[in-house]
Amino acid sequence: MPSMITQPDKRQGQRPAAGVAVRARGLVKCFGPLRAVDDVDFDIPVGRCFGFLGPNGAGKTTTLKMLMGLADFDAGELSVLGFSLPDQAREIRARVGLVPQADNLDPDFTVRENLFMYARFFGLSRDQVAARVDELLAFADLTHKADARVDQLSGGMQRRLTIARALVNDPDIVVLDEPTTGLDPQMRHVIWGRLSELRARGVTLVLTTHYMEEAERLCDALVVMDHGRILDQGAPGELVRRHVEPDVIELRGDVSDGVFATLSSMCLRAERHGTAVYVYTSAPAPILEFLEEAQELTVIHRRAGLEDVFLHLTGRELRE
Repeated sequence: MPSMITQPDKRQGQRPAAGVAVRARGLVKCFGPLRAVDDVDFDIPVGRCFGFLGPNGAGKTTTLKMLMGLADFDAGELSVLGFSLPDQAREIRARVGLVPQADNLDPDFTVRENLFMYARFFGLSRDQVAARVDELLAFADLTHKADARVDQLSGGMQRRLTIARALVNDPDIVVLDEPTTGLDPQMRHVIWGRLSELRARGVTLVLTTHYMEEAERLCDALVVMDHGRILDQGAPGELVRRHVEPDVIELRGDVSDGVFATLSSMCLRAERHGTAVYVYTSAPAPILEFLEEAQELTVIHRRAGLEDVFLHLTGRELRE
């Protein structure tokens, strides 16, 4: 695959200090009495993938908007690539690419023209970005669709075009708000591959996602948010080790109170949620042996993952 080009007139400014691309301290954003972001601190290292996890309404998208300079904050400090917000929002936006939740491509233009038109927002002429547009089309595997209209593309192609568009200004940071929501598994894996390539080239990725597998595969570090606050942060593996036992045994079916009581006495933690029981343990063998007699139950034994951390920290209740 061709390497990314660097625009000759790319805006120069302060480089991130000590390898930190984004730094937030005491960040607060209020909507009336609601503290949508409530005194959060985090650092995003240069060239890494950093994730924000949380239920709907946790404050993830609001945090990304503030990072992009698209929303003001009420208290705290926020710097991106050495520039301070809100005073230097213009400089930051020139060096950040955005992949929004929903594709907002222009249906009146072809695939290639969408990239050229977006470059104009950064003051880049057609001649300046002609070679880069060709490279981005190849990166997104859309060269064969360069002259097609947007409404002739599949949903996965449109998503790939939106990601390519976010790279037209050769950004140092790419912000992705739920980049693969609604895509089939095959297309999700394709996009994961493209994002991994960007990270390998030193581009800093910042994303929100509801897919725990996506976060585990892509993120070097992440925060778990709820009600505007950061509940914990760290590498995915660190969070799993810190909050849940290494093995999970899931039971489906009619688990009697007697069986549940026995399981509770054999494990570190057992939880009943509807018709399912979750047993968390560091010694699964005796529990699995006990369950061999429970032929009427469906038993699933797996290693603990980020989804278990997410549910442990934020709860299992539905969010509207």
